[in-house]
Amino acid sequence: MQRPLEMTLKSPSDDPYYLTMYAAIDTEPFPVPAIDLTKVKPRFYRQQVAYQTNEKPGTIVVDPDEKFCYLVLENGKAMRYGVGVGKIEAFNFQGEGIIARKAEWPRWRPTPDMIARDPERYGPLKEGLPGGAGNPLGPRALYLYRENRDTYYRLHGTVEPWTIGTKVSSGCIRLLNQDIMDLYNRVPVGTKAVVLPTMAVATS
Repeated sequence: MQRPLEMTLKSPSDDPYYLTMYAAIDTEPFPVPAIDLTKVKPRFYRQQVAYQTNEKPGTIVVDPDEKFCYLVLENGKAMRYGVGVGKIEAFNFQGEGIIARKAEWPRWRPTPDMIARDPERYGPLKEGLPGGAGNPLGPRALYLYRENRDTYYRLHGTVEPWTIGTKVSSGCIRLLNQDIMDLYNRVPVGTKAVVLPTMAVATS
């Protein structure tokens, strides 16, 4: 059972519980480095929390404003992960979708919109990158579909763990690599995912 953050040591980044959770992984095709927890706010460490929702257990709920991703559990609980979200609200997916595909060490390719917005950066990468160390999707990706169509939004890992808890991406939901691996193992293809509207959109 996950213990709440309030029960950890005075400095959570030195807590063996979290150091073990975010330790390096050397059993994968490519190495997964340990997370430097001093560069991630403790509130964004993975933990089980109380969470009231009308969504059924097994549902993924993303709250872009709070920078959290929840996997709904039984009995009013959820597994909570810190995330990085789109740096501009218009980039963010909103509403309901289905995790229609899962991939280990996924290939990455910039979307046409990304290339149009920043052709100098993304144009040379239009053919994509193979999965592996340095790939921006990290070791795992969950592909979000709506009405049987790929939305081009994913929940995936990151090569920039210090960006968790910020608005940084082109719309995808990024998690710490150890966290996306944990979530990947917990959810099957067909899982419902809900991305809540941001307050900026909800009040406009």
